Amino acid sequence: MSTGPIDSEYFNWLCAKVMRVEVPTPGNTWWNLLRELYNTEFVWVEAMDENRADDGRELRTEFIHQVGWDADPVWLRLGCSVLEMLIAFSKRAWFQTGRSAEDWFWEFIDNLGLKKFTDSVPDRFSEIPITLERLLWRTYEPDGTGGLFPLKNVFTVNDQRKVEIWHQFCDYLIAQGY
Repeated sequence: MSTGPIDSEYFNWLCAKVMRVEVPTPGNTWWNLLRELYNTEFVWVEAMDENRADDGRELRTEFIHQVGWDADPVWLRLGCSVLEMLIAFSKRAWFQTGRSAEDWFWEFIDNLGLKKFTDSVPDRFSEIPITLERLLWRTYEPDGTGGLFPLKNVFTVNDQRKVEIWHQFCDYLIAQGY
């Protein structure tokens, strides 16, 4: 998604929304993971998930207004990254539950099995694209295991692979007792 200096500033701005570390060391930072999420375009197979992409792209407008820059309209319309979608969805989750967006973001990352990819384990980063492919193409389990919202040991009539992300989240909230 690189488009020069604005891209670097924007990536750092996104990362600041989810990664707060007092003393950064490779064991407690996820720069490489976040970069991979940023470099992977969010694609959707359920029609309503286009809304998740729109939410992610809306972060660019928020960024532009916050830093006071003019943005190339083409940059504003580029495809949404997985990182943008997850951050934007975390904000929606916060609005719905009152739990911080940062906490939701890291729960999503953990549910995907990606939290283990700190900067101290660079030799395993080749596993990240496989996980993202499973998320994007919905090859996770019908109960959501392997996706954003696993519903292990919970009865659901919905095959989570065939339900838009928002409804998966709603099922997850119910299963979690929200």
